[in-house]
Amino acid sequence: MNYMDSIFKQTLRAEMDFQDIKVKELSLRTGISQRTLEGYLGSRASIPPADVAVKIADVLDVSVEYLVTGKNDNKNHHQNENLKNSIRNLSDDKKIMVKDFIEVLKKFDVNVV
Repeated sequence: MNYMDSIFKQTLRAEMDFQDIKVKELSLRTGISQRTLEGYLGSRASIPPADVAVKIADVLDVSVEYLVTGKNDNKNHHQNENLKNSIRNLSDDKKIMVKDFIEVLKKFDVNVV
């Protein structure tokens, strides 16, 4: 296993742990077999082909670059994920308030993630 394979393995595992996604769930959501995913996470881990990496990244809502390098152009990735999760857990009326607030911020050219 080379250095980049190791980074992919570590980043994938860390992201799955952070999002509390098990291999079985990732398999169901990506259409990639559990055995294949376990191979990317195992002792002989390797970087998957680009099309597979894209599927994994899409489901985890991260970039392929992040999975491959461990570097995220968004340094607040986990903070943003925590915020998204908090918003998801709001009641519908509070979600509407948050959406309206974001629209107001946009009118004042405030960059909203």
